[in-house]
Amino acid sequence: MAKRDYYEVLGVEKNADDATIKKAYRKLAMQFHPDKNPDNKEAEEKFKEASEAYEVLSDSSKRQVYDQYGHAGIDSQFGGGGFSWDNFTHFNDLNDIFGDGFSSIFENLFGGGFGGGRSSRTPNRGEDLQIELSLSLKEIATGIEKKIKINVKDSCDKCGGSGSADGKVDSCTQCHGTGQVRRVRQSLFGQMQTVSECPSCRGEGKIIKNRCTKCYGEGRMAKLKEINVKIPPGVEEGQYIRIRGQGNIGPRNGAHGDILVLIKERQDDTFERDGNNIILEFPISFSQAVLGDEVLVPTLTGSVKMKIPAGTQSGRLFRLKGQGIQALHSYSKGDLIVRISVITPTRLSREETDLFTRLKEFDAKRKLEPGKSFLNKLKEFFS
Repeated sequence: MAKRDYYEVLGVEKNADDATIKKAYRKLAMQFHPDKNPDNKEAEEKFKEASEAYEVLSDSSKRQVYDQYGHAGIDSQFGGGGFSWDNFTHFNDLNDIFGDGFSSIFENLFGGGFGGGRSSRTPNRGEDLQIELSLSLKEIATGIEKKIKINVKDSCDKCGGSGSADGKVDSCTQCHGTGQVRRVRQSLFGQMQTVSECPSCRGEGKIIKNRCTKCYGEGRMAKLKEINVKIPPGVEEGQYIRIRGQGNIGPRNGAHGDILVLIKERQDDTFERDGNNIILEFPISFSQAVLGDEVLVPTLTGSVKMKIPAGTQSGRLFRLKGQGIQALHSYSKGDLIVRISVITPTRLSREETDLFTRLKEFDAKRKLEPGKSFLNKLKEFFS
C-alpha cells in the first residue's frame, strides 16, 4: 500500500510552520497513544505513521528533500526496512509534548531515558501498573503530593522471593543457566543458527524443585501498597507520571516494574481551563456596568480586586496577569480571563419597576445596533 503524504498524515498545509506541525503531531500522539489504545494494532500503526511524518517535517533538511522528491527522496535515510523507532531523533520534543518526567509507552518503544537507541528489557522484570489520579484545577495550578493505595505483587513473605520452600535453586540443565538455547539447522544457504528462550526454565536459567506453598514458586504475592506521588504544577489531562521501581516485582526476586499515574482533570464549578489560562464568567448588575465599580474577583489562590470601568458592556474581557496556572516545569504563569456578564433582573419591586420605566424613556433616544459576536471578540483578544 502506498504511503500517505506526510502533510496529509498530520493534517497540515504544506506551508505550515514548525509550531503548527508540532501542535498537529501532539494531537495525534495523544489520540493514538498506545497506552490509551491497548492491544490496538491500528492505533499503534497510526501513532508510528504520525511519528514518521513528524520526524521528517520537523527537520528542515529532511523536509526540504521530501518537498522536492517525495517519499523516494527520504526513504533511503531510513534504511531498507523503512522508518523504525531507531530513526526517531526528536526525543526532546517528546518531553515538550508530554512533559519532562512524563512517559508511557515511549520508553518501551525507544529504550530507557528517551536518549535514543534501544536498551534491552531487564530479565525477569515485573509488570508496569497503571492507575488514574483525578485532580482539581486548584491542585493542578499549584502542584500537590498525593498518597495512593494500589495492589501490587511484592516478595513472598514465606520464601523471601526465591520461590523455593527450602531455599534451594538449581541451575537449568538444558541451558546451563544461560536462559537461552541455540539451535543449528541446515538450509539452502548453509547452517542457520537461532537463539531462543529456554523452554525448561523460561529464560531464567534456574529450576526450583521444591516450590513454596504460599506463592507456588513464583516468589511474589499480592499486597496493598501506599505510594507518594508528587504532582508538579501545570499537568494536563492524559499525561502520565512514571514512578520507577514501584510496580510489580518480577518472579523470584526479579526487578520491579513501574507505576504509570494517568492524570485526570475534574471539571471546575467556577473556572474553565484554556491551556495555562483560566476563564471566569463574572456577573455584574446594570448599575455597576453603567457607573463602574471595584469588585473582588475569585482566583485559584484567593481573591483580587478588579476595577469595572463605567459603561462596561456585557461580554467585555479583562486579563489579570499571572493569575492562571503555572506552566509545567517553568516559573511562568498563565492569566485569568474575566468575561463580564451584565445580569438582567427578573423580579422587581414596584420602586424598581418605576425606576426602569423612567430609564426606558432615555433608552428610547439611543440607537442600538448589532455588533461582533463574543467568539470573534475572544479570538481578537487572544490574537
